[in-house]
Amino acid sequence: MSTSVQAPSEELLRTASFPGLVEATAGAGAVSRAAAPTFLAVTTIPVGTNPVGLAFIPNGDLYVANSGSSNVQTIDTATDTVIGAAIPTGTTPAWLTVAPNGSAYVPNNISNNVTVIDTATSTVLTTIPLSGGPAAAAVIPSGNVYVSRFGANSVQEISVTTNTTIGPAIPTGSGPVGIAVAPNGKAYVANRNANSVTVIDTATATVVTTIPGFNQPNFVAIGPSGDAYVANIGSNNVTLINTTTDTIATTIPVGTNPWGITVGPDGHAYTANRGSNNVSVIDTTTNTTIGAPIPVGSQPIALVVAPNNKVYVTNIAGASVSVIQFDPTITSITPNSGPVTGGTVVTITGTNLTGASVTIGGNPATGVTVNSTGTQLTATTPPGAPGPADVTVTTPGGSTTLVGGFTYFIPVHATSLTATPALTKLFPPHVYFPFLTATLTDTVTGLPVPNQPILFKAGTNVLGIANTDANGVARVNETLTLTLILLNHGYDVSFAGAVTPTAILSPSSAHAGVIEP
Repeated sequence: MSTSVQAPSEELLRTASFPGLVEATAGAGAVSRAAAPTFLAVTTIPVGTNPVGLAFIPNGDLYVANSGSSNVQTIDTATDTVIGAAIPTGTTPAWLTVAPNGSAYVPNNISNNVTVIDTATSTVLTTIPLSGGPAAAAVIPSGNVYVSRFGANSVQEISVTTNTTIGPAIPTGSGPVGIAVAPNGKAYVANRNANSVTVIDTATATVVTTIPGFNQPNFVAIGPSGDAYVANIGSNNVTLINTTTDTIATTIPVGTNPWGITVGPDGHAYTANRGSNNVSVIDTTTNTTIGAPIPVGSQPIALVVAPNNKVYVTNIAGASVSVIQFDPTITSITPNSGPVTGGTVVTITGTNLTGASVTIGGNPATGVTVNSTGTQLTATTPPGAPGPADVTVTTPGGSTTLVGGFTYFIPVHATSLTATPALTKLFPPHVYFPFLTATLTDTVTGLPVPNQPILFKAGTNVLGIANTDANGVARVNETLTLTLILLNHGYDVSFAGAVTPTAILSPSSAHAGVIEP
């Protein structure tokens, strides 16, 4: 393997082979946008010309490298819109990465250098000369960055401390592009022109082995098991490498000309199929594709998955980034019951919940907040009818319903009944106040309870029944029952309990004596 600079057998981004692309020219800097057609992806974000690489920065936003505009733009992932001014780079920026120190490293294929950007300020820190057509960058375990050199058949390490190249170039096969580092510390480099993958020990910066048997491999991603998934442009499939034995384990058919591949937090792998304008989804447990490919923009070339499982796809011929958000799912709701008055704070757990609204029993919940990974939300229940109610979560990606997921019940409320003493005297019999009064209160809400019957008795004798008024007060005349009240040393009041639309009211009672002024 030679590391000498040579003319590549084909251009890195193949703009000549795919109609509709704008050729990059030295000194190009202005951002141009083409009207993007509507696709089945949730959102299409207009960006610069010929977007290629994507990388998340520490604040959660997304950098996109526009190879035709020679700049990097920032996408606000909360609003899925471009924010701020474009950041100038060298000519034809390609697949970038962000180091642990927060700096972004952007390989510029035509101008033969790497732009270093401070992601906190979105300003250029420095430009590192690097010949041989820099193509793609990846972070290695030390925190330094590997950059593939498409025309020099090698990988170069860059120190993120000094922003200089360190050590000799590491030889690869012809036309290296994508790099991914497995948990075991080995880097896997896709050699597009050599139809092979070079394996590098990042601790020693030496080649471990070269794995043959690919067809224009372009990009690599590491799955949940630590194995490597390699996208083959020429054979419309993905090759799985066992990273323990460094041998090919299986091959998975995908869409036409997969250029990019990534693995999301859900464990699924996603390929950007440039020839068929769609994205394939791979279940990395079974290593089979899931469902039909998802249509996106014109000539998708790279993609990344956010922590909330939204997929961002660069469309190199569409001057756009497609955003795919999958249908939400609900796995649980806690608590799963509450009073008909509403006001219960519930936690809904599931997937793809970003941007959700919630209805319970057809009524909108309030105060909906979703966590950063889109796996959990909290909401406050609206009032509802007694019994089970459907819980529906709706996002820009779709909706899902947990049938009978929440049960409304009429809560039991204790009550308190108080009675005022009778103001009277026996000799001679005299009534100072003509009414006996009792007040009924809901002890849960602290509010008076209106329109409820209160029974007044002296011993076994019924003095009267009266309904509570708006202040929860019931009254009966004591003038004609004075003797009975005096003989029983007062009177008793009782509430038998009741069921209202909002609560089951418990029975209560009280006794009031006689006071002689």
